[in-house]
Amino acid sequence: MRYRRLRLQDLLREEISSIIRRDLKDPGFGLITIVDVRVTEDLRTAKILYSIYGDKTEKEKTNEALKRSRGYIKFLLGQRLKLKFMPDIHFVIDDTYEHMERIEEIFKKVAHVPED
Repeated sequence: MRYRRLRLQDLLREEISSIIRRDLKDPGFGLITIVDVRVTEDLRTAKILYSIYGDKTEKEKTNEALKRSRGYIKFLLGQRLKLKFMPDIHFVIDDTYEHMERIEEIFKKVAHVPED
């Protein structure tokens, strides 16, 4: 069962990336990358982690475009994957990179503080 879930996660990541690149014509989409897909043990829910390149407004526009397109993306996935049950998909922004940059800035500041 674990192997099946891992295969499904990879397949969903590839297909969702393809759908966003090729099939969605929403002008609200910025430069988006599907980072990871996590499917629950029962294969009923998929959390799609994505990152967006751009400023805060670009991220907000892309987030809204994903919310608008969620049903259509699920519809296209159903047509392409032919699964018995299509997982419910939820998009979650992955801001790990921004957190890493912030921590790195803090470390640099701490490293340059002169000791008494």
